[in-house]
Amino acid sequence: MAEQQEYWFNFRTKEVEVGKQSAALFRAGPFSTREEAANAEKLLAERAAAWRAEEDREERD
Repeated sequence: MAEQQEYWFNFRTKEVEVGKQSAALFRAGPFSTREEAANAEKLLAERAAAWRAEEDREERD
């Protein structure tokens, strides 16, 4: 059975990489599709906003 590809987003080059091609400092992932990796900055910003909102709700309770 073939191994599933992993896609990474490189913050320095702003490009999608297949596999771990660059230093961990510069990449985010893994993502299961090239499209998810290409949208990494947006996805990560949305997740961070959701975490902040959750923390705010917890602090108010």
